[in-house]
This record gives sequence, structure tokens and C-alpha cells, in this order.
Amino acid sequence: MIKVVGLGPGHSDYITPMATQAIVEGTVIIGYHYYFQFINHLVSPDALCIGKELSEEEKRAEIAIQHALEGENVVVIGSGDASIYAMASIVYQKVAEQQLEIPVETVPGISAFITAGSKLGAILGHDFCCISLSDLMTPWTTIQKRIHAAAMGDFVTGLYNPKSKKRYWQLQTLKNIYLQYRSATTPVAICKQLGRTEENIKITTLGDLNVNDVDMFCVVLIGNSQTFRYKNNLITPRGYLNRKPETGLEIQQASFVEILSTIPKNTLAKDTLWAAVRCIHTSGDFEYINYLETSENAIATWHQYLQNGGTIVTDVTMVQAGITKAYTTRYHNQVVCLLNDTETLQLAEKEGLTRTQAGIRLAAKKYPNALFVIGNAPTALIEITDQIHAGALSPTGVIGAPVGFINVIESKERLRTITAVPYALITEKRGGSNFAAAIVNAAFTLEEAKL
Repeated sequence: MIKVVGLGPGHSDYITPMATQAIVEGTVIIGYHYYFQFINHLVSPDALCIGKELSEEEKRAEIAIQHALEGENVVVIGSGDASIYAMASIVYQKVAEQQLEIPVETVPGISAFITAGSKLGAILGHDFCCISLSDLMTPWTTIQKRIHAAAMGDFVTGLYNPKSKKRYWQLQTLKNIYLQYRSATTPVAICKQLGRTEENIKITTLGDLNVNDVDMFCVVLIGNSQTFRYKNNLITPRGYLNRKPETGLEIQQASFVEILSTIPKNTLAKDTLWAAVRCIHTSGDFEYINYLETSENAIATWHQYLQNGGTIVTDVTMVQAGITKAYTTRYHNQVVCLLNDTETLQLAEKEGLTRTQAGIRLAAKKYPNALFVIGNAPTALIEITDQIHAGALSPTGVIGAPVGFINVIESKERLRTITAVPYALITEKRGGSNFAAAIVNAAFTLEEAKL
């Protein structure tokens, strides 16, 4: 039996009860000779203690296997946690390579970076990683890739083996890489001889980090972009105060904030930009900021009109359904779609019109001052624009977002020529009922826009 035991950072208070029990029961104890001073009081007088040098990890594993095969209760000791940059890896590897039936158990200990995290307060409050800067067994090119990944990924980072007499340049290189991704004010802690009488912790910043303050007895912790210092504590927020939105309204508002934070540079007026944001939210496509076109103050004009209870006429029921009922209920708006009315069917048959065109022609007579919203049929948009140009209709506005291939461009070009009536349109062959409704909803909610 082999137990690989982590002793913690050095102080007896950091040795776990499991580790203590394993050491007490061990008949052969193997480790770096420096570590025996921390467990002499636990070792049985009859136990065989074998101390080796710092670089003799493989030899220690081989000796442990030899004694385990002889039936001894072998304990392999190391500082910190036995499975983190410690002896567990080489012991398990050697047993596996030889395909031995020796039972091996890892007894956990308190690692250096966990100890440092506790001493510093809450620097490990969010995602973190550890990197060893020792290139004795890992190529520097591999280590460098991991440094870039950790820095770019905004991980709180624990550095093991940060510096020694021969490894004098790696930490400075890491600092230079991290400064490519993080602010110079990022908190950094140099934690030396943790848990021992020589313990010393220095808090600095990434920009002010002096690599000459670090040696082989240190573990270095680098905060992420949210880590901050309060007195002698480093705190990395977990996000409890930034709870993810849960309700539909919260999710929608968070989506608008996300869109506004990443929207391309533009020169759109505030009301038009808000309508563009709503269209982007509808489509998930930031290109729609380039496809929305409005006359001056159109959305702002409709905002007042709709909040005063103005009537909306749509060409199809899908546009009608897409306009948020909470708004129309609050402001007592009538949303009219005559597509399926008996009178519409009769007019379409009599005049040889499409149903949408016939419905809009009837609505123009019944609701001449309405906001006309076209999200499907180019014939309906042509009907409205022709009436406006003929002087037969003067609505509050026209939203033109028909989608398709036949007469779509022509209908929108007609709308573009209107000067006396506010309009909004989705250019080219793009559009649809959802975009038409999104523009109406933008007009309803213009006062919510935080632009």
C-alpha cells in the first residue's frame, strides 16, 4: 500500500486529520528530507524514514514501490496537496507503467495557492488556474501558450515555481505577457513561506511587480479584471451582485444593454438608433443597423402619438400579434387588421386586388390618420404610398418592412419619396412582420432608451 500525503504549507495546524492518521500508520516514510521536521512528532519510532534531495522525485517513487512490494505501509510525503505539482503524479505513473497491483491512495493536503487565497481573503472567488513556470520538464513554448491562454481568459492565476537562481527570467516574461491583456493596476500578491514562521505576504500591482521580490519559496497570485483590494484583502467578485436576469423583462433589458455595448459606430439619431436596437434584438444581426432608414424624428413623433392612444393599422395578423399587448393595453391603442374581414374579401374579388391591398384600402377610409404598419405585403405598401402621393391619405406615419422578391424594392422606393409623412423602412429585400412590429414597439418605449 502506498499513500501519497500532502502536508499542507508547513505549519502543523495545516496538516489534515487524514494526513496525520496516514503518517502515524506508516512503516516506511519517504520524502524530501526538509519536510520531515514537520512530522517528526507523528512518526512511529519503528518507522523507516528515507529522506531524499529535492530533484529526486522519480527515485522516491521507485523506493516507495520497492517497499510496498515488500508489504510495507508506505507513505510518500510532500508539501501542499499531494496531487498538485507534487509526488502523486510520478507515483501513479510508475505504478501504471509497471502494471503493478499495488493499491495507491492520495491523501489531500492544503495547497500553497489555497493557503494564499485564504490569507488574502477572497482572491479565488471566481475562476482560477495555476501555472508552473518551471521548464525543467515542460518546454517553455508550452508554458508560454498556457500563460497567454490564462491571461486572455481573465483567470485569477496562481504561479508555482515562479523563480529560482536558474529561472530568473520567466516571471518577467509572464508579467510582460499579462500586461498585454490586463491593466497595470491588477492586484498581485507575493506569498512567501506560507504557514511557516518566515511567512511574508506582499500585495502590489501587475505594473509594479518587482520580480526580484520573488524566490523559490513564493507562490504568486495575480487577480483578474474584477479583482480589487480592500485593506489587506484581495477580493474577486463571484457575481452574486450581478445576478443573471430571470424574468422575460429582465432578459430583454439585459439584451438591449449587450447590444448597445457592442453596436457598431454610427451616426443615427437617438430615436432611430433605438429602433435599430429593437431590430437587432429581433434578428440577432448587428447588420440591421445599416438596414433601417427613417425620416427625421419619425420614431419620436410616433412615441407621442402612441402614448396618446393612437390607432395602428397592420397589413397582416402577424404584425398585429407582434405589437406588445402590454403597451397597447396601457395606452388604450386600437390595433386594426382588416385582412380577413368580409368586406375586404368582397372588395378584393370585385376589384381584382390582393387581400392585403384591399384591407389597407378599406382601413385608409376608416382610419385615415392611423399609423400604417406593413410587414408582409408590398402591394399594401404600394396602396398606401399611391394614396399619399395622390393626396387622398395623410396618415400619422408609415412603417414599410415587406419582405420578398416581387415589388418589394419598388414599394420601398415609393415610400422613400414621401416628404410630408414620417416613415420608417427596412431597406433592400429584407424585412418581415417581426421587424415592422419591432419598430412599433421601439416607438412605444423610446423613453426607456438609454443611449
